[in-house]
Amino acid sequence: MDIKILGKGCPKCKALERNTEEALKELGISANIEKVQDIDKIMEYDIMFTPALVVNGKVKVSGKVATKDEIKKILQEYI
Repeated sequence: MDIKILGKGCPKCKALERNTEEALKELGISANIEKVQDIDKIMEYDIMFTPALVVNGKVKVSGKVATKDEIKKILQEYI
């Protein structure tokens, strides 16, 4: 599973990353988490607001910090 956190490193981006790591741990899933901070690369995903969560190339959350439980539901689609 390939996960990307899109954002410039603001507190909301860090919170989304933390929630994602906790969700993965609770589900017992191994995944590569990449932080994408380059604005040109972020724009390739056609989002208006960060932070954003991308799973296997698909934007799943944009413009908000998803809760751990929301992220768990998203990740369960891929297991």
